[in-house]
Amino acid sequence: MGRPDPNIKYAVLAHLKEHHPGMCRHWFDDIEPLEIAGGTLRLLVRENVQLNYLRRCCTDQFQDAAQAATNRLLAVKFVGEADLASGQPSHSRSAREHPPLHDGAALSPALDDEMILSPDYSFENFIVGPDNRLAHAAAVAVAHSPGRAYNPFFIHAGVGLGKTHLLHAICQNTMRRAPAMRIYYTSCDGFMTRFLESVQAGRMSRFRHRFRNVDLLVVDDIHDLSKRDRTQEEFFHTFNSLYQAGRQIVLSSDAPPNEIPDLEERLVSRFNCGLVARIDRPCYETRVEIVKSKAALRTITLPDDVASYIAARIDSNIRELEGAITKIQSISAVRDAPIDLEIAKEAIGEQTTHNPSQHPTIQQIIDAITKFYDVKLTDLLSKRRHKSIALPRQIGMWLARKHTRYSLEEIGGYFGGRDHTTVMHAIKAVNTRRHDDPTLDHDMSRLEQQLATRPAPPTAQPTAAL
Repeated sequence: MGRPDPNIKYAVLAHLKEHHPGMCRHWFDDIEPLEIAGGTLRLLVRENVQLNYLRRCCTDQFQDAAQAATNRLLAVKFVGEADLASGQPSHSRSAREHPPLHDGAALSPALDDEMILSPDYSFENFIVGPDNRLAHAAAVAVAHSPGRAYNPFFIHAGVGLGKTHLLHAICQNTMRRAPAMRIYYTSCDGFMTRFLESVQAGRMSRFRHRFRNVDLLVVDDIHDLSKRDRTQEEFFHTFNSLYQAGRQIVLSSDAPPNEIPDLEERLVSRFNCGLVARIDRPCYETRVEIVKSKAALRTITLPDDVASYIAARIDSNIRELEGAITKIQSISAVRDAPIDLEIAKEAIGEQTTHNPSQHPTIQQIIDAITKFYDVKLTDLLSKRRHKSIALPRQIGMWLARKHTRYSLEEIGGYFGGRDHTTVMHAIKAVNTRRHDDPTLDHDMSRLEQQLATRPAPPTAQPTAAL
């Protein structure tokens, strides 16, 4: 039939945004319709990681969108530039079913069957802050000079703080810089599963060739080796083989090597012989930038006060920040309304029913402070120390300490990721100034009265944003 109408692309993307908003990404705009032939719409994707991701994760959704956009029973096949160069027909199967070969190894990373690199997890999309700066810098160095910069490179952090993001970014950056490199990315569970299957099938030589004949081995969640004696023995020899050959090894874990329970001492010493980098929970400013980045990646328009609110309310890990964005997006889509602060509060749980006689929440205290002193939420939670911002912030901490059961550390977390000593200083400063300043004492009494007589949340339509 030839080249399709260019408007088909925009119709397909519009359908995806309406019916599958959670999967939409800004780079979908780079996909090019090639032709409709034999009942199949062929779509060109120039970036290999994006191509493999779409083939593995998005074919059904794009097929549904293509059929809706054309009112025809079409199949969808994603093709890459290599398919065009070879003149071979495209297939929508996974990359492992038809890898381009180079001296017996795939040009693109050899991935565990259950794993796939996410285009979201690139260095460009990684927000750098004081809590992850070392890990990020080392990851970039490893990707630029595998086997020479830091080997092994060991990242450890709590759940959802960016370990996997950096591992994916290393693989993607290495692929672009050195496409002929043999890369293997897997989870520790994937390594163990393949090991046990190979033992049972009597194919250990094939298993060892798979893992020891690579230039870059990346293993996520290596702490799962705990108490796995036979697998630890095999990984020990795999590690030695790669390390002695100058091949790069990258590992991630929930704990540093010496804190992984029941891990053999010889493995602990080898994991520690390179660079061990820790990622801590992101501070408030970093969380704000993470929220904005995640929203932009999903083509979501997020007001600054909403980004600040999400970052202030959620400080546990990045996955929960992403979950909040997804929920806010869903509520906005259902109501066909733009995202605002009230939708954000409802999504994260602020619109639950409260008894006015109960103690106020920290968020209600923050809302009262921003309204009473006419300051922006972003300024209140920022590092700014101007008197017009610092005093309301200190009063907010004082009120939170008096009227909630949160610890000093938790209060500091809500007020821009500050530590407990800052909260203690704020409480002491407010007590001193309130004693000497009748105007301040009067203002604080008014604030406490407002919090004590705050109205119950609406049961029907939400009120206008503060």
